[in-house]
Amino acid sequence: MGKHCNIILLDEQNIIIDSLRHINNEESLRSIVPRAKYTYPTTNKYNFLECTSFEDFYQKLSSNFAIYDVFNGISKSFQEASMKLLGIEVLNEETLKILYDYFQKIIAKTDTNLLSFQTIEEKKKKDYFLVEDTNANPLPFRLNFFIDDFYYEKESLAEFKNYRNSILKMILDVLKKYQTRLLHIDEKLIACEDMDKYQLYGELITANLYQIKNENLNEITLNNYYTNQDITIPLDSRYTPAINAKRFFKKYQKLKNTLAIVSLQKQETLKELNYIESIVYELENCLTLDEVAQIFEEITENVIFKEKTDKLKTQKKTKVRKSSLTKNKNVSFNPIKYKLDGYTLLVGRNNKENDYLTLKYAKKTDLWFHTKDIHGSHAILQLAPNQALEEAILVRCAEIAAYHSKARNSSNVPVDFCEVKFVKKPNGAKPRHGYLYQSKNFVC
Repeated sequence: MGKHCNIILLDEQNIIIDSLRHINNEESLRSIVPRAKYTYPTTNKYNFLECTSFEDFYQKLSSNFAIYDVFNGISKSFQEASMKLLGIEVLNEETLKILYDYFQKIIAKTDTNLLSFQTIEEKKKKDYFLVEDTNANPLPFRLNFFIDDFYYEKESLAEFKNYRNSILKMILDVLKKYQTRLLHIDEKLIACEDMDKYQLYGELITANLYQIKNENLNEITLNNYYTNQDITIPLDSRYTPAINAKRFFKKYQKLKNTLAIVSLQKQETLKELNYIESIVYELENCLTLDEVAQIFEEITENVIFKEKTDKLKTQKKTKVRKSSLTKNKNVSFNPIKYKLDGYTLLVGRNNKENDYLTLKYAKKTDLWFHTKDIHGSHAILQLAPNQALEEAILVRCAEIAAYHSKARNSSNVPVDFCEVKFVKKPNGAKPRHGYLYQSKNFVC
């Protein structure tokens, strides 16, 4: 009812004690104010409950097949949902008879059988309608239970989205910071490309000092003995050629040192970017608050997020869920499970679960699957010792690993696989990163 919703409290004589919204005669045909006599709303629509037969129902509809415009108690969404449930696309006398019988059946069962809400599209959780639950025990129908479920799901979804989006924004801010850092590093690397030129300038000037006049010049032309061609060298006129040569050598050495440092910085920055992008991928594929909480716990342990996570905890009062992943193989954790012709394939939901699944939970003889050089989940095919394995199962496992990766919509995805005993992880490597393995390969 939107803006027309109201809650009105009456006494035994139908006198209004109070209401959520006070309405006077100027705003409505009824006065909803304390101490006024409550009167029921009037309408020009028909009461569906008063229809004695389908012929009566059809006659009142006339040519208007929008039932919700003609009868009280039937909404547009309910009519559309009922039509979809019954497979009705076009309304005519025959399909209206089916709808009428369906409405009557619901009304007849409402007081005796427990009904349940069903969704048209489970993911959207938007349009609801009532259908009979034939497996339920005959219990009194209580609409409040369904209203509670509806708003609980709605509130949970809103909380999930807000929580995930706040963490995603924080991670994207860090991602942007490292992308900017990478741009600055690339600019420095481009500047280092000229370092050999400055070394050459210094060498040529030093080799020809005996024939160069000791006076300040803007440039000098010398023979390049490497190519046997003349080359013009720009000079700083404030200094003599000998001092210019020393400055060229100094600039060369500075750029050489810069190249070594910046190259290392680029490697580290690319690793951080790769890790951050994997976090973004995992976060975008989360389905529950618990999965988001696990990712938040992971990033709070990483120094690159420390400033952001501390700020988020202060502002949002975020509760960090402690991980239950330990060396105990009986621990309760929740990887995705696939049953493949008697085999079980486990897929990690996030980086920490991937680490736990591969390094602690899986047996050494199990098979490990992961997309090659692409962010994705670890997949573990559980095997008994010396268990025979068909190639079709391997292909299916590789397809599932490709599906649970950033390349799920690609046409060709390389997937590595090997026994778990060949998968190693260096000390200090971030979750899911830095794995070393000896693998075979599929293309899915």
